[in-house]
Amino acid sequence: MDIKEEALKKHKAWQGKIEVISRVNIKSREDLSLAYTPGVAEACLEIKNDNKKSYELTRRGHLVAVITDGSAVLGLGNIGPEASMPVMEGKCVLLKEFAGVDAIPICLDTNDVDELVRTIYLISKSFGAINLEDISAPRCFEIEKRLKEICDIPVFHDDQHGTAIVLGAALYNAFKLTGRKLGDAKIVINGAGAAGIAIARHLINMKFGNVILCDINGAIYDGAENLNPYQAEMSKITNLFKEKGSLKDVIKNSDVFIGVSRANLVDEEMIKSMNHDSIVFPMANPIPEIMPSLAKSYGARIVGSGRSDSKNQINNLLAFPGIFKGLLESSAKKVTEKMKIDASISIANIISDTELNDDYIIPDPFDKRVVIKVSEAVKNNKDNF
Repeated sequence: MDIKEEALKKHKAWQGKIEVISRVNIKSREDLSLAYTPGVAEACLEIKNDNKKSYELTRRGHLVAVITDGSAVLGLGNIGPEASMPVMEGKCVLLKEFAGVDAIPICLDTNDVDELVRTIYLISKSFGAINLEDISAPRCFEIEKRLKEICDIPVFHDDQHGTAIVLGAALYNAFKLTGRKLGDAKIVINGAGAAGIAIARHLINMKFGNVILCDINGAIYDGAENLNPYQAEMSKITNLFKEKGSLKDVIKNSDVFIGVSRANLVDEEMIKSMNHDSIVFPMANPIPEIMPSLAKSYGARIVGSGRSDSKNQINNLLAFPGIFKGLLESSAKKVTEKMKIDASISIANIISDTELNDDYIIPDPFDKRVVIKVSEAVKNNKDNF
C-alpha cells in the first residue's frame, strides 16, 4: 500500500476526521424547553453567579482546544492555518480514541505572538485545557509562558513537553538496563529548539546528569554568543563543565545522544567515541540523525527513534492523551513539573523488570494501561503547585 496515496483518498472520503454529536435528544417541546429557551436561562444565571459552575453545567470541563498557527507542522514548516487543519483534526481524533477526551481544532491565521496570546486567552473560557501544537520556536516558549500566566486552565505545548515526558520514560528504563545511576551521565542533545530545550529541562528535573545542548553552532555554554533568550537561560543549568566545540567534539565520552534536529548528522566515528553501552535516540523525522540499525552496528547498546518501523519508538501518543485526561478529570489549573516527572516514571514502570530488554524499553501506544497510568500520575499531583 502506498500510504501517502491511500491517506489522501481517505481524507477525501472522510471530509474531516471529527464531527459534533449531540448529547441531548430533542423529541418534544418539553425537551426543547429544557435544553434551550426558556430552561437554559437557569443554567446561564447559575454560571453568572459562579463562573466555576461552567464546568458542571456545560461541556467546558471535558473539552480541549488544539491550537496552532501552522508555523511548524510535522516537519513541513510554516504551511499556514488551512494546511495544518488535517493534523489538528488528527490530534483531536487521538485524544478521543485513546482517552475519551473531546477536542476542537483551532487554526489561527497569524504568527504574531501578541495576537496569538490575546486570541487564545479570549477563547479559553470555553475550554477545560489548551493544547498548543506545531508553533515554531522560539515564539512557542513565550506564547506558552504568557498564556500560563493569564489563563485559569492548563496550557500544554505537546511538541515540547509530550516529547520530553516520553523521552524521560525511555531513558529511565535504558538506565535500568545499562546499570547507570541518576546523576552520573553525560547527555548530549542536538537541537536546541522547542523539543530540545524541553527535553533538557525535563531530564535535569529528573536528575539524570549533565546535559549538553548543541545547535547548528555547536555546544551551548554559559557565555556563548548568538544565543536566543531561552538558550541563554538553559546555558545556566546545562553543560556544567562548559565544554565547547561541535557535536562531534562533545559527543565524545558521552553516555546518551538525543537528536531532535535533522537527518544524517551522526556518523560511525561519533557513535564509537561514546562510552560503553551507549544510549542513542535519534528522533528527527522522517529520517533520523542516524538510522537505528546503523547506530546499533556501530556499537550503541540501546537505540530508539521517532520511526514506527523501528524498535523503541519515542511517540508522543504515550503522553498527551493521558495528560489531558488527568487534567480534565482532576480540574487541574496548570501542568506542574511533578506531573511530568511522575508521568515519565509511570510510563516506564508499565514494563516489568522481567519484560525489560534492549528492544523493549517503552510500551506500545496501544497498551491500554498507558492512558490510565499517565492520567493517574497527573491526578495525584493536581495540588502540587
